[in-house]
Amino acid sequence: MAKGITKRSENYSQWYNDIVIKAGLAENSAVRGCMVIKPYGYAIWEKMQAALDTMFKETGHENAYFPLFIPKSFFAKEAKHVEGFAKECAVVTHYRLRTTADGKGIEVDPDAKLEEELIVRPTSETIIWNTYKGWIQSHRDLPILINQWANVVRWEMRTRLFLRTAEFLWQEGHTAHATEQEAIAETKQMINVYANFAENWMAVPVIKGSKSESERFAGAIDTQAIEALMQDGKALQAGTSHFLGQNFAKAFDVKFADKDGNLSHVWATSWGVSTRLMGALVMAHSDDNGLVLPPKLAPYQVVIVPIYNNMEQLDQMTEKANEIMAILRKNNISVKYDGRDAFRPGHKFAEYELKGVPIRIAIGPRDLEQGNIEIARRDTLEKKVYPQTEMLEVIKNLLDEIQINIYQKALKFRNENTFKTDSYEEFKKILDTTGGFILAHWDGTTETEEKIKEETKATIRCIPFDSPLEEGKCMVTGKPSIRRVLFARSY
Repeated sequence: MAKGITKRSENYSQWYNDIVIKAGLAENSAVRGCMVIKPYGYAIWEKMQAALDTMFKETGHENAYFPLFIPKSFFAKEAKHVEGFAKECAVVTHYRLRTTADGKGIEVDPDAKLEEELIVRPTSETIIWNTYKGWIQSHRDLPILINQWANVVRWEMRTRLFLRTAEFLWQEGHTAHATEQEAIAETKQMINVYANFAENWMAVPVIKGSKSESERFAGAIDTQAIEALMQDGKALQAGTSHFLGQNFAKAFDVKFADKDGNLSHVWATSWGVSTRLMGALVMAHSDDNGLVLPPKLAPYQVVIVPIYNNMEQLDQMTEKANEIMAILRKNNISVKYDGRDAFRPGHKFAEYELKGVPIRIAIGPRDLEQGNIEIARRDTLEKKVYPQTEMLEVIKNLLDEIQINIYQKALKFRNENTFKTDSYEEFKKILDTTGGFILAHWDGTTETEEKIKEETKATIRCIPFDSPLEEGKCMVTGKPSIRRVLFARSY
């Protein structure tokens, strides 16, 4: 176990915070509820951004940027939407400060009150659809496929690094279509993009499905989500895609003329993931020694640590390390050399284990003489000596193997912690003992859903796309049910 990291088995919440802080991902800021994302954490987020941004562009989307501030009147146009965010909105009421009368402080200038308050962006549907009204007149203007990388503010009272903060980073896609079918297809396409990213880049297995009516995004007709299981048996919603119908188009009077000249409201979607994915990455894979990062998202995939007794040997190791780095970089493998003389090799080993670097190379004078190299992998903590001539092939294979192994380990955990039950008592027992995903019958009513949530703190995470038709009875009311839905306690 890494020094200063609480064991998962003792206190999972503290273990998570310890890793986020000690691995240098993020820290709390002077602003209540907001975080500072540190360089190592931001480097992981940049890798996520790069992969997702490529996927978005491959599916025809373009990036744009819209204002941080949204007039309050815009929210009033879509009642269900504003109701969903009203309690989380930060409001700008004045535009100027002034020095206090005694000259010793600063105060809000009461004469600088805004004519209309501005809402700090909690999500951008309203400002974007007000903008789209000027962009869309004809069917020739459609579809509009826009993505925005931005920050948003939702005034959370109980915050937690990456998982729930007052301000966070995300991307939000907003698309406009001529037909309902196109918008529905876009909604499905983007949840599949998110699932692909989660599984093949983050190495996190996810379940795709639709949200129940009470869990939908405010103003959406259908919300689709990917749900992941964390190591403490709680679910984490890792991405959502929303079919918005014509709700926002009608609220902002966005119409287009079809080929026959008839005017119709356009059809809309929105979709997004956030820095919450960073929390998922930590909780899905890490252990009591620190982070375990999938190679595809690691800021550097390989670290080289020299072993030496004097400066002459250090110079020799540095020369060899430069040769190794040139070979690896030529093969698109990111690598770091740690030649710091102020820290011993053991300290460095522990540091990079904590930071989750997938592969560690150690090289010393004896290795140089014998033409060998020691390679250690972070996922299993195994290390082995190889001939230097085999280094490139070994590292390429190991990176692929580690990516797959991390995914398979998470999948095995999910499979072992996914249960089926027809009994409400057994349902509650599972939640209180192991937690995990529970597939159970539900009668489809909001009343039963709320009763389960109130009594157990578990919610319907989604109605899985691959949930087969299966006649059954609701575990609470005994009323008919046609398929099982996915329940869990969640973040």
